[in-house]
Amino acid sequence: MNEKNRLYKAIKHPEWLFGVILRRTFSKWMSDRSFIKWEYFSGMRKFPNIDNPRTFNEKLQWLKLNDIHPEYSHLVDKYEAKKIVRERIGDEYIIPTLGVWNSFDEIDFNKLPDRFVLKTTHDSGGVAVCMDKSDETISAARKKINKSLKHNFFYEHREYPYKNIKPRIIAEQYMVDESGTELKDYKFFCFDGKCKMLFVATDRGIDDVKFDFFDTEFNHLPFVQGHPWANREIKKPLNFEKMIALAEVLSQGYPHIRVDLYDINGKIYFGELTFFHFSGNVPFEPDKWDYKIGEWLKLPKSEDR
Repeated sequence: MNEKNRLYKAIKHPEWLFGVILRRTFSKWMSDRSFIKWEYFSGMRKFPNIDNPRTFNEKLQWLKLNDIHPEYSHLVDKYEAKKIVRERIGDEYIIPTLGVWNSFDEIDFNKLPDRFVLKTTHDSGGVAVCMDKSDETISAARKKINKSLKHNFFYEHREYPYKNIKPRIIAEQYMVDESGTELKDYKFFCFDGKCKMLFVATDRGIDDVKFDFFDTEFNHLPFVQGHPWANREIKKPLNFEKMIALAEVLSQGYPHIRVDLYDINGKIYFGELTFFHFSGNVPFEPDKWDYKIGEWLKLPKSEDR
């Protein structure tokens, strides 16, 4: 988001500005519970009922505070997660890793192909797509990646899995689908190992990203969350049922996890695992879907884990 768009958003949506100030100024000084309540308020315009949650978004806040397991960090670490996914479903679903480093200066760009993607392993958004190895491209990537390396993503939303991940950099093979311009994300919402719905993210190359939600029969669901629907038909991928099956394998053992997959020219690839979709701070429209999806999420009892 450029500076002009940030200013426009701050004026039109002061609650967004409040959330930014909360995260950047007060996050490290607040208790987890207090921060979670106020961040939820900034996004939802009401406080969550954390002790007796009913909606999907409220239950995600409960999970942040109560479902604490160190192994979750390996699942959201972009390097370590590949090892776990490889063991569960096989190497053929893994986007090739071209290298892993602790700092940007360790990267030998002569050993990388002309096109590649750099990612920080410990956060969300630390991605630099390099279409060439020009000085300008490398300089821009260095600035973005080094900024991400200094960032502890845990303090953004109090999502425990990100707290203790070692910051590293990986390079991945550059991937593109039949459109030649973008990759479509298929994000599967799984509850106790059973897929219930998904959304498809399109138009990621521009500011106005589109999210379209579907059930497991690929029927379009009648709600919006965070982003508008695409202005074109989203076609069901040919290997849709296989994608659901893989998502359910990867989600086994967790009360809720979102499994992100790519369909690239008819081949399935693993994207990432997410425990807290939108960090539970973005409303559904209409909000009855927050309650409906919340019914799918059965919170674990202490003796269950």
